[in-house]
Amino acid sequence: MTQSLRLVALAATLGLASACSILPQSTPVDIYRLPVNQPAGNAAPLDWSLRLNKPLASEALAGPRIAVIPQGDVLSSYQGARWSDPVPLLVRNRLLDGFQRDGRIQRLSADDSNLQADYELGGELQAFQSEYRAAGQVEVVIRYDARLVQGRSQRILASKRFEVRQPLSGNQVPTVVTGFGAASDQLARQVIDWTVAQAKNQ
Repeated sequence: MTQSLRLVALAATLGLASACSILPQSTPVDIYRLPVNQPAGNAAPLDWSLRLNKPLASEALAGPRIAVIPQGDVLSSYQGARWSDPVPLLVRNRLLDGFQRDGRIQRLSADDSNLQADYELGGELQAFQSEYRAAGQVEVVIRYDARLVQGRSQRILASKRFEVRQPLSGNQVPTVVTGFGAASDQLARQVIDWTVAQAKNQ
């Protein structure tokens, strides 16, 4: 009886091993960071603090997929590639890095830390994708509805829509990622200058 049970167990183990060997292999995924090419600033520091919040985003843009609109209103993603973080976190960290490189606002924090700040910057991310245009032209589109909020009262002080379009020289994923980096550099510069100007007017 014991010998029979051992044979049955061995046969089951071998069966599982052979079944595992015929399962399809998972597709390799390339993980991309968002490129940064923003020089450091040398302006005098300002005497107030800023907290950056992750922007709200639709379900299609809330994950780490590298989104693309190949035609019409079809939102897809590049196969075998994704961002290093979910897109809202990627954008917040890029803006945070941009403010740090700019140097004018030195007392910075992010919403993960939940620290009190004089002002808060947040909003909605409406677009973060590449789009195919006429004649096969491709461009990166970033659309960010920013809100500057007073820290203690949570009163909205200012809001503005930022839209950046960065033409691409090709449609391969590394080229697309480089385009996202250039577009994010533009967005960071515009948002930083606007935030500083709005806070100075308060």
